[in-house]
Amino acid sequence: MVQNGKIVPRREIRSLDVFDLIKNTLGFNVKYVSKEHFSTLVQLESVENHNDPGDRLIISQAITEKMPLISSDTKFPKYRKHGLDLIYNR
Repeated sequence: MVQNGKIVPRREIRSLDVFDLIKNTLGFNVKYVSKEHFSTLVQLESVENHNDPGDRLIISQAITEKMPLISSDTKFPKYRKHGLDLIYNR
């Protein structure tokens, strides 16, 4: 949300600091998303006409874990240049 300008923080905050804030300061238990996944997410460049943060997180997890992602989403092939191993399901 910060990346696409929907949330504007009052002060400069690094994206990885958000992960630590959620886990350590707010006390939430983060499951299925590691700091490595989040690190890939914040480095992932935006592709044209794709602003879905949930999709971008799934893509980041697949890239980090070096696991193929099966999807019929027509925007996912644009992430191959970032290392996504995509099996496109027509």
